[in-house]
Amino acid sequence: MPSLSRNDYRTLMLAALGGTLEFYDFVIFVFFAAVIAQLFFPPDMPEWLRQMQTFGIFAAGYLARPLGGIVMAHFGDLFGRKRMFMLSILLMAVPTLAIGLLPTYAIIGIWAPLLLLLLRVFQGAAIGGEVPGAWVFVAEHVPRRHVGFACGTLTAGLTGGILLGSLVATAVNRTYVVPAELLAEGWRIPFILGGVFGLVSVWLRQYLHETPVFKEMQERQQLASELPLKTVVREHRPAVVLTMLMTWLLSAAIVVMILMTPTLVQKLFAISAATSLQANSLATLFLSLGCIAFGALADRYGAGRVLAVGCVALAASSWLFYQQMAVAPERIYVLYALSGFFVGVIGVVPSAAVSAFPPAVRFSGLSFAYNVAYAVFGGLTPVLVSLFLRFDALAPAHYVVALCVVGVGIGVYLRRHEVVIR
Repeated sequence: MPSLSRNDYRTLMLAALGGTLEFYDFVIFVFFAAVIAQLFFPPDMPEWLRQMQTFGIFAAGYLARPLGGIVMAHFGDLFGRKRMFMLSILLMAVPTLAIGLLPTYAIIGIWAPLLLLLLRVFQGAAIGGEVPGAWVFVAEHVPRRHVGFACGTLTAGLTGGILLGSLVATAVNRTYVVPAELLAEGWRIPFILGGVFGLVSVWLRQYLHETPVFKEMQERQQLASELPLKTVVREHRPAVVLTMLMTWLLSAAIVVMILMTPTLVQKLFAISAATSLQANSLATLFLSLGCIAFGALADRYGAGRVLAVGCVALAASSWLFYQQMAVAPERIYVLYALSGFFVGVIGVVPSAAVSAFPPAVRFSGLSFAYNVAYAVFGGLTPVLVSLFLRFDALAPAHYVVALCVVGVGIGVYLRRHEVVIR
């Protein structure tokens, strides 16, 4: 089987870099939610209501993901992966830059939050097309034996966007130590940087080539003869269910262990905000490394076997982390890095999901299953974990453990029905 060529590495590098910047653009909003709440809503509005509406605008991006992903996937299956791959990052970069230049409530009144909401919807539509589109793009470019590594590396790039957002937010807050300066201009810098870098990524992606798989379908006139999503729903329901279950596992691992845990350990174990955020940055770094490692292992030993073993390790490390925080919080850095690495088992998911659909409807099938499942499960996870915390102090760990059991079952299924990119 052929190895990765220089062209493959360049494709993978450009795709991962674009994914990092696009995910950065999507998450940077949440790091400045408190500032945005002050600037984009009436000053006489209660603080809790401003904060709730700000997070509501943030959540609107998630709700827009399925629609954006389905529409872009439809045209990606009919007219080419590359065009939608470039459109998704353009659709993210322009709104991010616009947010950084947007007038506040004090200047344009109610139009400020309305425009912010509109721009956030465009961001959500963009990320809905970017993630599955990027997985399909790299999977169809590289040799079959390296699909796991390629998809895992790309996923590492996406998670690296979270880390980049955290680091930029930390740098801005340390530079603008006076709150008035942060409110006046400091908060705009991360958005403007994200928009500019996103536009640079659009320019860089023009040097990418259409995938060999799509070119072959064009030449053989094997493109979908009807609405791709219609074919997916009618003929590929098992693949849709499988991908949705894997997405549930992916969303549980990311949302609970990476996004929720810094706040949870502060409240549950009285760990300082500075310590929890520093540990979170370390865990996110190890998550990116884990995605690459598990993706490469999937190429060698099969996605099913690696997913099953990795889920056992993730369950054990997640439970150990939360159990130890109650008695030995000084171990947070080591234990969080360990669990972060095993969260990287999600790096196996994209290669398995891409393999589940035939080329003619691959983009549409993956996008539909992934985005709908992430919108549902990603939205429900914080609510469920918060509800369970009333009865169980280790609810976050137990939730992840429960999904890891599902993951082991999926791994056994994949082991028995192992497929490769066609």
